[in-house]
Amino acid sequence: MSQPTPKGVEIDITDLSAANLAFVEALYSQWLVEPTSVDTNWQALFEKEAGEATQLGPSFTPRSLFNPAGGGDGAPRRVLPTTISDPELVAKRVPLLRELVLFHDLPQAAIALVAEVCSEVVMQANETLFRTGDLGDGLYIIINGSMRVERGGRVIASLGRGEVVGELAIMDQLPRSADAIADTSCSLLKLASGVLDELLDRHGALARNLFRVVTKRLRKTNARQERVDHLIRAYRVRGHTIAELDPLGRGRKTHPELELSFHGLSEDVLDLPFSSRTLHDAKVMTLRRIIQRLHNTYCQHIGVQFMHIDDLHVQRWLQARMEDNENRQQLSRDAQIRILTRLIEAELFETFIHKKFLGAKRFSLEGGESLLPLLDMAIEEASKYGIDHICIGMAHRGRLNVLANIMGKNPEQIFEEFEDAHASEYIGRGDVKYHLGFNSIYQTSTGEDVHLSMSFNPSHLEFVTPVVQGRVRGKQDRLGDVERGRVLPLVVHGDSAFAGQGVVQEALNMSQLPGYAVGGTVHVIINNQVGFTTPPESYRSGPYATDIAKMLEIPIFHVNGEHPDAVAQAIEVAMEFRERFKRDVVIDMYCFRRHGHNEGDEPRFTQPLMYRWVDQQPTVRASYTRNVLELGAVTNAEVKKLEDACYQRLEEGLSRARDASSGYTNPLALDHRGNWDNYHGSYERFAGFVDTAVAKEELSSLIRAFSTPPDGFTLNSKLRRLMKQRLEMAEGSRVLDWGTGEALAFATLVQQGYPIRVSGQDSARGTFSHRHAVWHDQKDGSLYVPLDRIDANQARFQVWDSPLSENGVLGFDYGYSLEWPDALTIWEAQFGDFANGAQVIIDQFISSCEDKWERLSGLVMMLPHGFEGQGPEHSSARLERFLTLAAEDNLQVCNLTTPAQLFHCLRKQMLSKVRKPLILMTPKSLLRHPKAVSSLQDLSEGHFQPVIGDPLVDMSTCKRVLLCTGKIYYELLQARQEKDAMDHAIVRLEQLYPMCEDALEQALSDLPEGSEVRWVQEEPVNMGAWVFLRFRLGWRVFGKYPFRFVTRPESASPATGSKASHIIEQKQIIAAAFEELPIHCKN
Repeated sequence: MSQPTPKGVEIDITDLSAANLAFVEALYSQWLVEPTSVDTNWQALFEKEAGEATQLGPSFTPRSLFNPAGGGDGAPRRVLPTTISDPELVAKRVPLLRELVLFHDLPQAAIALVAEVCSEVVMQANETLFRTGDLGDGLYIIINGSMRVERGGRVIASLGRGEVVGELAIMDQLPRSADAIADTSCSLLKLASGVLDELLDRHGALARNLFRVVTKRLRKTNARQERVDHLIRAYRVRGHTIAELDPLGRGRKTHPELELSFHGLSEDVLDLPFSSRTLHDAKVMTLRRIIQRLHNTYCQHIGVQFMHIDDLHVQRWLQARMEDNENRQQLSRDAQIRILTRLIEAELFETFIHKKFLGAKRFSLEGGESLLPLLDMAIEEASKYGIDHICIGMAHRGRLNVLANIMGKNPEQIFEEFEDAHASEYIGRGDVKYHLGFNSIYQTSTGEDVHLSMSFNPSHLEFVTPVVQGRVRGKQDRLGDVERGRVLPLVVHGDSAFAGQGVVQEALNMSQLPGYAVGGTVHVIINNQVGFTTPPESYRSGPYATDIAKMLEIPIFHVNGEHPDAVAQAIEVAMEFRERFKRDVVIDMYCFRRHGHNEGDEPRFTQPLMYRWVDQQPTVRASYTRNVLELGAVTNAEVKKLEDACYQRLEEGLSRARDASSGYTNPLALDHRGNWDNYHGSYERFAGFVDTAVAKEELSSLIRAFSTPPDGFTLNSKLRRLMKQRLEMAEGSRVLDWGTGEALAFATLVQQGYPIRVSGQDSARGTFSHRHAVWHDQKDGSLYVPLDRIDANQARFQVWDSPLSENGVLGFDYGYSLEWPDALTIWEAQFGDFANGAQVIIDQFISSCEDKWERLSGLVMMLPHGFEGQGPEHSSARLERFLTLAAEDNLQVCNLTTPAQLFHCLRKQMLSKVRKPLILMTPKSLLRHPKAVSSLQDLSEGHFQPVIGDPLVDMSTCKRVLLCTGKIYYELLQARQEKDAMDHAIVRLEQLYPMCEDALEQALSDLPEGSEVRWVQEEPVNMGAWVFLRFRLGWRVFGKYPFRFVTRPESASPATGSKASHIIEQKQIIAAAFEELPIHCKN
C-alpha cells in the first residue's frame, strides 16, 4: 500500500531521485490497474503525465553474455514498449496473468507490460495452433477453452485455462516438437519470442518461473508415467487372478490393483501416450492400448505366474515371449485339423467304451479332452529341440485314452483288458488296466521318431514323479547326454494330489540339484477343480493347486482347457522355456470331470452347484468344431470323415478283442526289454554260482590307486592317516576294515565296466565317516573322487549327497535303476529307520514291481542297523517289514558281518544275471570293530556265503546252536569266549531272504538230532527276523531241532532311549543265549 502524502501538496516528478524510481514505477503500475488504489496526489501526477510518453524500466539495453555491448549494429535492442497504450486492456488482463506461476514474483510494472504486449488469438475447435517442425515464434497462455498436444497422432497432453503452450521451442530455440490443436473454442494470449527474451533478460524471476512451469509439467508427466509403469507391473503380477480360466465360467472378474483408480489414474488419460519401454518391441502407446495388450496377454484364457522369479534375465525373457504375440498364436489350418482330430479321438474313445462296456470303471477323460492335443503338441515341440526320448508319468484319469491315442497302444489290447477273459493268467499277480505302462515309437509331423515310455503307476498319486525323473536321469547318463537335452520327463498330475502330496515338493526341490537334475520336468496338471469329493477350499490353503511350485524360479501357466488354441500357446512357451533354461515348468489346465471321480460315482451328492454348470457345458470337441467351421478351416464333410475313421478303428479293435481266434496279448509282455535282454528275475535257486573273487595283486593295486592323493592335493590330516592305513592293507600288513572292503567292491566293478551311483544323505563321506568317497582339498576346497580316477578306461563312479528326503530320492534312484540293469545303483539311508519315510516307494514299487508289472530292478538299499543305545529312532532299520514283504524271491535281504561278505555281495549283485532289489542291513559299530575284518585272501579266494557256519566248534558234540544275524554275532562270540562255552556253536544267517535252506541245513548237518537251535536277536520279539523265521522253519528246524528264541520283550517301540537301560537289556540277551532256560524263550 502506498504511503499517503499531505493533501494539496503537488508532487513534482523532477524532485525524485534514482533511489525512488522502483517505488514510483510500482505505484504507477498499480494506478494503471486500479487508479483509486493510490493516493490522490499520485493520481493527479499520473493523470498529468499520462498524456506524455511515459517509460517504465531502464532506458538502456541490459548487456550480458547473450547480449554483449556493441552487438548487432550498435543500436540498443528494445522490444518492450515504454508506455502503456491501453490501460483498460491491461487492467483486464493483469488479474489472469498474476494467477499464473509463470509471473509470480514479477513487479507489477512488468506484469502490466506483459499484459500490454500480449496479442490475443482466437481459435475454433480442432483448429491447429502450430505443427511439428514450425519455428517457435512465441509462447501461448490459454484464457479459456482447452487444447491438446499431439505427437505422431498420439495425445501427449491436455491443457486448460491458465496453462502455457509452446514453451519448449522458446527455451531450446528448436522447431516445434509437437502439434497444438484446439479441443474446444479457445482464446489465448501470445507472448512473442522477442518480448519473452527481453523479459527473461530483465527479470530472473521470470526465468525461474518458466523453469518451474516446465518442471511441473515434466513432473506431472513423470508421475503419470510412474503410475502407468506400476499398472503394467500389476498386470504382470496380478493379471492371472482375473484370467478366464474356469471352463464353467466362474472365477474372479476384477482385482483392485488392476483398476485405474488404484494407481491414481482415470479414464481421462486412456488416450494419452505413455512410454511402453517395458513392453516388448514398443516405445510409445496410449494407455488404452497398453491395457488392451496386457489384458490380452495375462487375463484372457492364459494366466501366468512368473513375477516371483528373481532372475531378471528369465523374467524379461518370459515377458518378451508372451507380450510379443499377446500370449496367443495364429494356428495354421493343419494345426487346427490336428487339434480337432485329437479332440475327436479323445471324445469318441470315451463314449465308445461307455456304450460297449457299460458301467466299467475307466476314469474317463471327459471334461479334460484338451489333454490329448496338449500332449501331442508337447511331443512335436520336444522333437523340434532334438528330444528323442520322453518318459511319461500320470495317474489313472485319462490314462487309457492317452495310451490309445498318444502312446499308440492298440485299442484291441485295451478292450481285451476290459473283457478280462483270461483270468487264469493273472491269479495272484498283475495290475488293473489303468496302472499299466507302455512303450512305443511316435512319429512326428516332420517324420522324426520319438521314443515314448509310459511308466507303470500305482494308485498312490504323485509318487511316480521322482521315479520318472530317475528314469530320465538314467537314460541321459546312458546316452552321455550331459546337456540334458535328449530325454524329457513329462508328468501329468491331478490338482488335489499336486497340492496335497509331499513327494511333489521333494521332486521339485531335487530339480536343480546336480545329482538329480534332468534338465527340467514338464508338469501338466489336469485341474478338475475338485478332489475325489473335496472342494478346493478343503484341499489347499493357497489360491492355486500349483502354489508349491513357486518355490522354484519357474513360470506357472494356468490355462482354460476349453480353449485348445490357448493350450497350444501355453505348451509352446513352456517347452521353449524348458529348452532354454533347463528348468521345470508347470501347466495348470483347468477343466472338469463330467462323470465325477469315476463312472460309478455320483458327484452331485457333494458338488450340486458345480454339476449344474457341468450339465449345461458342451464338449470341447463340439465347441472347437463350431469354431473351425466358422473360420472355414474345415467343412462338415471333413469333420464327418475324421469321426468315421476314428469310430471304425475302435470297432475293428473291439471285434478282434472278442474274436477268440485272434490270440491273446499279454499286456505285461509288450516290448520293454531293450537294455534288459541279458537279465531276468527268476527264483534265486536257478541263478547258479557267481564267481566274485578278484586276484590279490589286483586288489592291492586298486587300494593304492584309491588311497593315494594326486600331486598338490592337500588331504585332511585325519584322512591322510586313514589312507596310510589302507596302503598298509594293500601290502597285507593290516587286515581290511569295512570301508576298504566296500571301496574294493566299487573299484573292481567300475574297472570291469559297471557304472556305480551312490546316493543318500551324507553318502559322500558316510554318516559314520567310513566311506570318504569325496576328498576336499584343505587349502582351496577343490574336490577329488578317487574311485572315479582309478583307470582311464573305467566306468563312471558317482556319489551324491542327497537332500533331506527319503521318498523323493529313493523313488528317483529306483527309477534310475530301471534304466541301468548293468549299473550298481545304491540308495543309502542316513539311519536305517529313516527308510520308513519312503514306505510307499518300497511297498508299491520296489517290492512288488516284478509281480505287478514284470519290471525288474537291481537297486541296492543300504540301511544302517543295530542296537547300540542310540534310542528308538537310530537302532532298527525295521528288518521285519522287509521280511514281511518278501515273497516269490522278489527281494534279497541281507545282514552281513564281514567286509569280505560285503565285497562279494555287491559284486554278486552286478555279476549275476538275476536282477532283484537288494536290502542291506549295514553296520555302524562294526565299521571299526577289531574283529569285523577280512584279509585280502578272503576277497581273492572266497565267495558270498548266505550262511556262515562255526568252524571253531565240533558240531557233532555241540550242545546248542545259536542262530543269529548281523552285529550281535560278535557279542555272542565274546560272551562264549568269556564263558568258555565252546559247546555252543554260533551260525550266522547272512542272507535272510531268499532263505538258503540248503546252506543252513549243510551248516547243521553234523548237529545231533534233538539238539536245540536258539534264535538270538537284539530286536523285540514282535520285530526283527524271529516271526519270519518261525513261519519259515516251524518249531522244529528241518523237523529235527527244537527251535526257540531269545529276544527283547515285545514292544511298541524298537529300543529304549536310555543308554544305561540298553546296556542292561543287551547283557540280559547275551546271558540268556547261554542259559539253560533263557528268558523270553518259548518251547
